[in-house]
Amino acid sequence: MAAPSRNTCGLMERSVRERVPPLLTDLYQFTMAYAYWRAGRHQEPAVFELFFRDNPFGGGFSLFAGLHDCLLFLRSFRFSDEDVEFLRSVLPPATDPAFFQFLRGLDCSGVTVRSVPEGTVVFARVPLMEVAGPLAVVQLLETSLLCLVNYASLVCSNAARFRLAAGPRRKLLEMGLRRAQGPDGGLTASRYTHIGGFDLTSNVQAGFLFGIPVAGTMAHSYVTSFTSLEEVWPQTLVAVNGDPEPVDVISLTKSWLSRVCELLGAEPEKIREGELAAFLSYAVAYPQNFLPVIDSYSVGCSGLLNFCAVALALCELGHRPVGVRLDSGDLCKQSVDVRRVFRLCREHFSIPAFDSLIIVGTNNISEQSLAELNKKENEISVVGVGTHLVTCTKQPSLGCVYKLVEVRGRPRMKISEDPEKSTVPGRKAVYRLVDADGHPFLDLLCLTVEPPPEAGLPLSCYPQGCDNSAVSVTPAQVTCLRQEVFTKGQITQSLCSAAETRAKVQSSLQALHPRHKRLQEPDSYTVALSEKLHNLITEIQRGSSHGSNFLLAN
Repeated sequence: MAAPSRNTCGLMERSVRERVPPLLTDLYQFTMAYAYWRAGRHQEPAVFELFFRDNPFGGGFSLFAGLHDCLLFLRSFRFSDEDVEFLRSVLPPATDPAFFQFLRGLDCSGVTVRSVPEGTVVFARVPLMEVAGPLAVVQLLETSLLCLVNYASLVCSNAARFRLAAGPRRKLLEMGLRRAQGPDGGLTASRYTHIGGFDLTSNVQAGFLFGIPVAGTMAHSYVTSFTSLEEVWPQTLVAVNGDPEPVDVISLTKSWLSRVCELLGAEPEKIREGELAAFLSYAVAYPQNFLPVIDSYSVGCSGLLNFCAVALALCELGHRPVGVRLDSGDLCKQSVDVRRVFRLCREHFSIPAFDSLIIVGTNNISEQSLAELNKKENEISVVGVGTHLVTCTKQPSLGCVYKLVEVRGRPRMKISEDPEKSTVPGRKAVYRLVDADGHPFLDLLCLTVEPPPEAGLPLSCYPQGCDNSAVSVTPAQVTCLRQEVFTKGQITQSLCSAAETRAKVQSSLQALHPRHKRLQEPDSYTVALSEKLHNLITEIQRGSSHGSNFLLAN
């Protein structure tokens, strides 16, 4: 298992700039920007909010992720000559040429972003980001910001659920690159599953860019590529004790194999010589990192015996094998059998290193199978998860949206025939109310002009999704969830490393009440509107129903 590489902000910013250029958006963003520009409205101050409507995976919470990449994207947002020429070729021929000059000079120097801190536990319908600035610019940012937040938050939340299912002590290895939705999906998954609670990744590029510890040994193809001990080269290994004379490692291992077979009553004729050759070849190459996959043929009849023989030979020479990987069959039962054999070898041959051997389990692990794993007796130290983690099999999209809430200082509201798609107007502050035990119990949305709620004082609010009736609550603590993170083209908060954001995730999750963290049938968390905000919505809806917004109303 390799140590994390040292990453730099420059490397990550270049990565974001290359993966998310300003053309990575929908064409209609440009057609709307042009229409705003033609109408002379492109500089009007506007405010958008980014949020999601339902907690993912049928759970009680989500995690906010992707802000780091959003800020790097905003800082480098500008169109090149090549970008503008391409836009000239795809927009209608009647487009005024002066618009392309306007685009060439565009950047985010007039944009302000207020946001929930990355790594925070969040809930449906709480605005995660507020993006304010010139109307045409903040409109052009929509698709890119949604792309950067949607999957990052979804896969981070999925990883947190896997971590909750696994418990705090078992190590988790993300190994989903080969199953991810393209190279960027794989890289994003590696970063944000680590933030969500995974300890290791198999993705070398993620280790390079983000400083995530990387891990990996061998695949079945390596094992099955060998057929004979004659293919092992070199056939000697030097002991750790300083004796310069190389030892014939094949003869030493065969001697140990005979002793292991005798101890376990195994049948030597069932042992695969090619598998033993593969293990020996790898052990000679990496005597301190020996962790083979042992189920290419038969765990009990061949793989485990071959591993023990090679591991005992390594121990005799002063090296420390790491453990084994199981990749098929009943992982729980096999891990118990493997651990029993390790203990027998430790006691019979007096080899203390066999007490610390780890057992890695990898076999299409899902959240459900991981939860079931914890209910059964097993000896698995590390679980490797790929497909179900990075593809978010249970729910492939978080469904974040980006909605206009204010133009020229006046609130804007989408009033839909589907109440779920209606929006909450106006520029807002977001507060998290905490009970006397330190658990958050309600997120309160207020208009920014309102005074903040105070600890110890009762307040009246309107829970969303209820019957339009007010409730009174008294918080023991109040936290403001919004921070200004981007102003006048500059990032105004220190960018956190993946490890620092990961620590924030765990802290935020620990504060959440267990009833909201349940993986099955969690209690709903309350998100509520202040009286002033509730009254504003009622007023706008009443005006709409009376026809005040319609051309022929009178």
